[in-house]
Parts: sequence; structure tokens; C-alpha cells
Amino acid sequence: MSKIALAIAAHPDDIEFMMAGTLLLLQQAGYQIHCLNLASGSCGTAEHDAKTIKRIRLREAREAAAILGARFHRPLVDDAEILYELPALRRVAAIVREVRPTILLTHSPADYMEDHTNACRLAVSAAFVRGAPNFKTIPARPAVGGEVTVYHALPHSLRDPLRRRIACGAFVNITSVLPAKRAALEAHRSQRNWLASSQKLDSHARAMADIAREVGRISGRFRYAEGWRRRLHYGFCDAKADPLRDLGKDYLINQRYERSLEAG
Repeated sequence: MSKIALAIAAHPDDIEFMMAGTLLLLQQAGYQIHCLNLASGSCGTAEHDAKTIKRIRLREAREAAAILGARFHRPLVDDAEILYELPALRRVAAIVREVRPTILLTHSPADYMEDHTNACRLAVSAAFVRGAPNFKTIPARPAVGGEVTVYHALPHSLRDPLRRRIACGAFVNITSVLPAKRAALEAHRSQRNWLASSQKLDSHARAMADIAREVGRISGRFRYAEGWRRRLHYGFCDAKADPLRDLGKDYLINQRYERSLEAG
């Protein structure tokens, strides 16, 4: 079976913030990589009307995917319209069946905004029904077999909506690919002013690097890292499936986290 990694996130630049380093390393390990932003980025501006910013952000997202060497999938809805509802699930499930990923990367189940958490729910449900012939997709795609292992990225703040720190189950060393990850993020040029005004980020690239440095520090081994939590396997893959192990020395399981699962 082909090795394929699909990242599903809410907005243009979410993948580049929290997932792109791992995608780049998977590509080096022989994976075909795909990027799907569910929303168009229509609200990510204080300067342009919706039609204009959607056109700008689509162009930027395509450029970022090209930098990563990923196949790009067009957004499905506008910002703040990522809802956990049947029509959206049918469309996301069609893409999952078409791509047939062996690894699915998506948002944390708990994040600071509902677009992120709903994108996560849609991604997980779409993967779950990939092999159910009676679930109909839009457009129609036949059910597919095979395993898919689901990994959740850390939330953007490394905290849940109630400000509690989120521990990760594994770390991926992205130090070697940080320049490419940064270049892909910087392709989202329209977001510099928006994030500065809406979230007080004077540099989205610097904020990304700061997060990666903090996750690397927590790992105790890597300079820059992305953190992941592997979803429970039922309905997705074998209980012991952990294909991020393909990254070899760049993959570090958080043994403290694993012990906490066993104790809990």
C-alpha cells in the first residue's frame, strides 16, 4: 500500500503553523503528502472584502503547498462556517476516500476556536466512515479499505480553551526542515497585518518558531519540534500502529505521557 499523509486543518496557514514540519519529514521518508484547509480564509482580514481576501488566500495557500511539495485540495466553506454537520462530513469523507491516507494529521480535539475543533471532528469522522459502504459522500466515492492512523497536533497556544497545558504523546524533530516550514508559512503574506491586529502577533513566522522551540525544549532532546497525540485506534488501525516511527531518530515517544495513560 502507498504511504500517504493527509493534513486536514481549518484555515490557510494552520497546517504551516503546527503540522508542516512533520509533513516535510514524512515526505523525505517516502510519503506522498496532501494538504486540505477546510475554510477559505474569508475572515482573515481587516482590509479587503470577502471575495478579494478569498482569492488572495487561495493563491497563498497554493504557493505554500507548492513549497511543501504537497498536493493541494481546495477549501470547502468560509471562515466561521466549519460546522459539524452532514453535508460537510459527506464532502470531507469524499476527499479522504479519494486520497486514502495511511496517516491523518489534524487539529487538537480541544483548541481555542471552534473552527479548529469542528475541523478536527470532521476529519476524524470522515476517516472513520471511509470503509462504510452505506455512508454516501459528495461527490460519490466508493468505500475504501486499509488502515489510517490519526494524530492530533498540539493546539496553537499549547493549551486547551480553559488554559490548561496540553501534554503531547510524541515529539517530531523539525529542526532540519524549519527553514522550509517557515518559507511555507511566510507564503501567507496577507496574514501579517491581520494577525498583528487580531492576535497581537508582530510576526507569525517568529510566533511559529517560538512555539516549535518551546515544544523542542519540552522534548528535552530537540531544538525545534512539533508535538502529537495519537488517537485511539478503534475503527482506524491496529492497536500498535504508529507510523510516525518511520521518521526514525526524529521521532521521540513521550514516555511520561505513555505511563500516564497506563496509570489512568
